[in-house]
Amino acid sequence: MKAIVAEKYGSPDDLELKEIDKPVVGDDDVLVRVHAAGLDQGVWHLVTGLPYLLRILGFGLRRPKTRVPGLDVAGRVEAVGGNVTRFRPGDEVFGTCAGSYAEYACARQEKFAPKPANVTFEQAAAVPVSAFAALQGLRRSAHVQAGQKVLVIGAGGGVGTFAVQLAKHFGAHVTGVCSTKKMDLVRSIGADDVIDYTREDFADRPGRYDLILDTAGGRPLSHLRRALDPRGTLVVIGSEGGGRWVMGVDRALRAAMLSPFVSQKLRMLVSTERADDLQLLGKLLEAGEITPVVDRTFSLSDVPKAIHYLRAGHPGGKVVITL
Repeated sequence: MKAIVAEKYGSPDDLELKEIDKPVVGDDDVLVRVHAAGLDQGVWHLVTGLPYLLRILGFGLRRPKTRVPGLDVAGRVEAVGGNVTRFRPGDEVFGTCAGSYAEYACARQEKFAPKPANVTFEQAAAVPVSAFAALQGLRRSAHVQAGQKVLVIGAGGGVGTFAVQLAKHFGAHVTGVCSTKKMDLVRSIGADDVIDYTREDFADRPGRYDLILDTAGGRPLSHLRRALDPRGTLVVIGSEGGGRWVMGVDRALRAAMLSPFVSQKLRMLVSTERADDLQLLGKLLEAGEITPVVDRTFSLSDVPKAIHYLRAGHPGGKVVITL
């Protein structure tokens, strides 16, 4: 099968399109013929090996432990293991599996959910990683409640577009922070108010927010706390700044360390793949409560270009690889 392969850490331009063996299906596994695979900032980190902390945490010291990048996936079931009861060949599914930038990908059955008929493969592939972060930031880290005032920083990005829609689903009053060109997009997905960060500082507004989700980090914690209610919650989801050893992780760690000493709750989010969250997201997709925003698609051979586009172009919503 054809797959994108990373033989070493380096630039996305070092990735190669190769013929490799199809995954072997274990007793509990589902083999999927990939139709689309999502792209997120985590792919860049795992391809480049940055920050170096990732290597220490077990992703491979000298080279990627998983040769084929990609985690989000949507496609049709090709084959199932002997213990699999939830799926059969031909079923349309979406979910996560290591190595989704390939013609076939394989994972345990709990990593997948049925793809709703009202979304395309491209839309479904845009969901898991980014929507997990948004959902877990809102529910597990912050316990969002109806009527709360929620500020989503980076509201037009991959995580942010899901955070806006999910916060509205949970009954919050949502303000999105984004660039000028994304304001219409953020309004269209349900934000009650939109702040153009190139023209206005959200911290200068008189009101305070019960919850701030920072999905596009870089601002100092002191700046974020100015906009937060004295008993509010800040969840640091993403940050791409900082040095090569820890990059944006240091700001999230500082938030967690400071939290016990202040009245505000300062949280660091490390999202995880959860079967119950995937099932919930599937139901919300089917009900039309959330709609994935796909900015642009790229072919499998153009994965390096897609990663460069993600890093440089500030897409509105998600970038997706199609096969």
